Amino acid sequence: MVPSLFLAHGSPMLAIEQTDYTRFLAELAGRFRPKAIVVFTAHWERPVTTVSSSDGVYDTIYDFGGFPDELYQVTYPAKGSSAVAEKVKERLRGAGIEVASDTSRGLDHGSWTLLHRMYPEADIPVVQASVNPYLPPREQYKIGEALRGLGEADVLVIGSGVTVHNLRIIKWGQKTAEPWAVEFDDWLVERMENGDLEALFDYEERAPHARLAVPRAEHFVPLYIAMGAGDPGRKPEVIHRSYDLGTLSYMCLQF
Repeated sequence: MVPSLFLAHGSPMLAIEQTDYTRFLAELAGRFRPKAIVVFTAHWERPVTTVSSSDGVYDTIYDFGGFPDELYQVTYPAKGSSAVAEKVKERLRGAGIEVASDTSRGLDHGSWTLLHRMYPEADIPVVQASVNPYLPPREQYKIGEALRGLGEADVLVIGSGVTVHNLRIIKWGQKTAEPWAVEFDDWLVERMENGDLEALFDYEERAPHARLAVPRAEHFVPLYIAMGAGDPGRKPEVIHRSYDLGTLSYMCLQF
């Protein structure tokens, strides 16, 4: 059995840099060996939850610019799994959630940068899924909830995003966090540990500095999907926490 995870993908540079965070990802992968991985990535937005549904090898999408040439040489040739994709779609439909299929899109950097550090052999089937940042948190949680139990079949559900993600006011060269960013993450952790879903669903009104931390929700909503997919009998656990550029959180959670 594997848990569900919320993992921060931060800068694409994590694919080639050696940092405490990349070392954490490698160590994390050593804790379990899933049979398949389902990734909800902040960099694939669709109005309807869309699931990659091919058995072929994914292309590696370089959905960024201005980075070193070395980064564009990294590939992640994982295969898809139409069988696992079908299980995901069946569960979503069973929960009354509209779902669509995609058979051609590659892995974006919200997926492959993390997986490259965790399972560099690219030998575990991957199913990629989209997010809709305009759905309220309660609906995001229901998407994850529909997939609850996949961990018992050793299918790892990952929500790939960032809790504090404000690129407009980043502090170049600053490795420590802005105090308000820490306060926002502290608030999230306390509510998750206490199981206060109502407060979490209403984070925009209740959380300190919510509009600074989450100027747009696409990187934030994978947290709710991962949380919903987790074991409700298991207390959420912060498994990594660090910051970069003042306003970029690398907090990761296990559910």
